[in-house]
Amino acid sequence: MKMRKIASSIALILAAISVSYASNNEKNHKKSKTPVTVKIVAINDFHGQLESPGTLRDVPATPALPTPPTTPVGGIDWIAGYIANLKLKNPNTTVISAGDLIGATPLVSALFHDEGTIEAMNRLGLDINAVGNHEFDEGKAELLRMQKGGCHPTDENSCQGSLVGTPVPFEGAEFKFLAANVVDTATRKNLFPSFVIKEFNDVKVGFIGLTLKETPTIVTPTGVVGLEFKDEAATINALIPQLYRRGAKSIVVLIHQGGTIPVSQAISTINSCDGNLEGSPIKTIVNQLSDKVDLVISGHTHQAYNCLIATKSQSHLVSVTSANSQGRVLTDIDMVIDAKTGRVLDVKPVNVPVDRTNTAIIPNAEIKQIVDNYKALVQPIANRVIGSITGILSRTNNTAGESAMGDVIADAQLAATKDSGFGDAVVAFMNPGGVRADLTFLSSAADEGDGNVTFGEAFTVQPFGNSLVTMTLTGAQIENLLEQQFQGCPNNQPFNRILSVSEGFSYEWSFTGISCDKVNPDSIKINGAVVDPGANYRVTVNSFMADGGDNFLVLSLGTNRLGGAQDSDALEAYFKANSPVSPNALGRILKLP
Repeated sequence: MKMRKIASSIALILAAISVSYASNNEKNHKKSKTPVTVKIVAINDFHGQLESPGTLRDVPATPALPTPPTTPVGGIDWIAGYIANLKLKNPNTTVISAGDLIGATPLVSALFHDEGTIEAMNRLGLDINAVGNHEFDEGKAELLRMQKGGCHPTDENSCQGSLVGTPVPFEGAEFKFLAANVVDTATRKNLFPSFVIKEFNDVKVGFIGLTLKETPTIVTPTGVVGLEFKDEAATINALIPQLYRRGAKSIVVLIHQGGTIPVSQAISTINSCDGNLEGSPIKTIVNQLSDKVDLVISGHTHQAYNCLIATKSQSHLVSVTSANSQGRVLTDIDMVIDAKTGRVLDVKPVNVPVDRTNTAIIPNAEIKQIVDNYKALVQPIANRVIGSITGILSRTNNTAGESAMGDVIADAQLAATKDSGFGDAVVAFMNPGGVRADLTFLSSAADEGDGNVTFGEAFTVQPFGNSLVTMTLTGAQIENLLEQQFQGCPNNQPFNRILSVSEGFSYEWSFTGISCDKVNPDSIKINGAVVDPGANYRVTVNSFMADGGDNFLVLSLGTNRLGGAQDSDALEAYFKANSPVSPNALGRILKLP
């Protein structure tokens, strides 16, 4: 009797298990038929812009509307508010960055080696950052410290957590750095992982992260020593089989390379794709990718666009996005995935301005407090007035490639190195990528007064901390330097990089001239005298350029080198000696048909 009761009980239990299994199987079957929507929130080229970078025009300027209305944008506390709002709409959300998260940053981040940016991004909820070229500004060891944490080995400005409300020592990134195409030449291993696989409702998504292969040409050589940068498309295509073997059949590429569109950046244009990125590096890369790539999130060019570009087969169009820079815009992407196959069914990206007037968004108070605490530490340095200007010094180039801000920087570098014993320089050249901002006439939030220039503003213009180097070049080498400004000369200049030149130096170049023969040698003059190809001249550049940065390879041949002041110190000294500084009438460089 007892045995029958036990048998009966066992039968009931087995029946219950059978019913439960069938029920769960039915639920799983139903679940497998429901597509999974993954939300990806993307930024790029943040450059440590913890505070608002200002405003974004609502529409492009036109002759009928030369000064269009603007909207205040950005600020990391507001970005965090937008992300929190998007996560409420879909718990299957991941937050990514397509490089240049740090480097070329404002003083509030740069003075502390960008630790504040990493700490704020941890609290914002960033999941992945694909390295960009600026992540390498301070070299491999410093970049590894950004991931792993710990205090800077020599700078006492590091590890300020006890004063700003973050852990001590510096906590390091809680998100993953990715560098699929960056190899340590000593170990032959990747500097950082190539990809991350994230799982959403049993669906796996692979995120491949990488930077542009030309990184060594646009970073100080010491920043990339011992590293190899591989081809982007070949790297991506080689990783896809690995991701498939691991069950990730939805493929997202985060790449720090991009393109441009021929329209002014404005809120009304951030989702356009005029020109279809024709002739751009990112289009060339995408055209070589496997059809298994579902989404490309790009950066580097500081543009906002929302495009569809063909992959290798030309029959598959993939979304290619970019979100401007410095936190002005974020990309809100809904990726719909077949739960049964794991393949992407649809991708819906939209670029969204980080509008600081949006009442539906609540800025993150914790992050704002951390930023405010860093600001309090830096303000005595940043708010110090170093000189004055009579009008805006713009970094916008004229058609010849000359800008008022670039001219002033070149003049400052010549002034710092022209005296005997300090270089005996007769000319200074400044690379356009090193001029990061305008100097505006109107007073900033520091309330320094209209026309006054603070150290913080000047630092934002030149945030790299390069030193000046004076060297001897022949007149022929100076001509070669000028030719190396233009695309294709010597076969590796990817686009025109026209240098700012100091007062007294002038030359002409022809728009229709062939590569490596655009400059008229007889037009190259110093203080009115034609440069003699066989004579020696003392030339000043920054330390980045001195070693061949930006593909100015001839500078690596310069002799009798003499190190000088930091570029920011030279600019400050120039303002102190020459204020008020006025924007000059551009005319040192002449562009011919």
